[in-house]
Amino acid sequence: MTHKVAILGASGYTGAELIRLISQHPSIEIVALGAERKAGMQMAEVFPHLRHLSLPTLCTIEEIDFSKIDLCFCALPHKTSQEVIAKLPGDLKIVDLSADFRLRDPAAYKKWYGNDHAALAQQDEAVYGLTEFYREEIKGARLVAGTGCNAATGQFSLRPLITAGVIDLDEIILDMKCAVSGAGRSLKENLLHAELSEGYNAYAIGSTHRHLGEFDQEFSALAGRPVKVQFTPHLMPANRGILATTYVKGDAEKIQATFEAAYKDEPFVMVLPFGTAPSTHDVRGSNFVHIGVAADRIPGRAIIFAALDNLTKGSSGQALQNANLMLGEEETAGLMMAPLFP
Repeated sequence: MTHKVAILGASGYTGAELIRLISQHPSIEIVALGAERKAGMQMAEVFPHLRHLSLPTLCTIEEIDFSKIDLCFCALPHKTSQEVIAKLPGDLKIVDLSADFRLRDPAAYKKWYGNDHAALAQQDEAVYGLTEFYREEIKGARLVAGTGCNAATGQFSLRPLITAGVIDLDEIILDMKCAVSGAGRSLKENLLHAELSEGYNAYAIGSTHRHLGEFDQEFSALAGRPVKVQFTPHLMPANRGILATTYVKGDAEKIQATFEAAYKDEPFVMVLPFGTAPSTHDVRGSNFVHIGVAADRIPGRAIIFAALDNLTKGSSGQALQNANLMLGEEETAGLMMAPLFP
């Protein structure tokens, strides 16, 4: 059986990554590509690296016949996505890659994104799309909200430990290094090559990063009480990748054993030998997550590392993983490609 899908926001990085992944999928066909400002263009004009594929001409959302679509990927900007999804057919399966449906509480959404939610009915039915932890809910979902790439990396580092109760919940410091593609494809002065290269800087310092809303929501729900991590992201001059370094109070060897038990059957999460730190190079272009644990020099403290590709496992790969479950396909279909190296 071939499933027909549409991608809205196909001219952005996550849209292009979805096309790259789906082109290798054995039973999904792309039948519509929405891109408002580039409607009428061929994908080869927008992304020449995809010119070898036979793809539909980019079009407006209004031109798409959704009655012939089994599932729609929405790779649209925040706020725009909720407005579009509210108008889509009520029986259409949707995987949203924006932030619009990640937060369950409308008040929390307004706090972190600065505006009232415009699609409360859809927000209420959305399932959080961190596949490894919401697998059963995703299988029966109509609307899945993909996580933030930083939020996913931090959760792979901490969720099993919070569940197992092996770390002090009031002693969590999360340090994140993020590649520039996580900021999207829009032109921004601080992302120009001359502004970004040969440098490294913190951003969204203190309590301003929006993915803190996801951390607060997910970690507090797991713990059954409020959990607030210290989180600082840093922008690194690389195209792809996130490396999280997390400092916790807990026994390092027990943490290693907890990860090994939690992820032993997960096809995309690799727990490295104790004392080994991962590199973003080793997951580039793949749907894999690499987790490492090391003992700190201070007894009773540990350092946790997690690396993933922000465009793949942090966004489009995760979206396809969720779509596979929603469509009744093998979860790994189209996603077992090896990382690119060097």
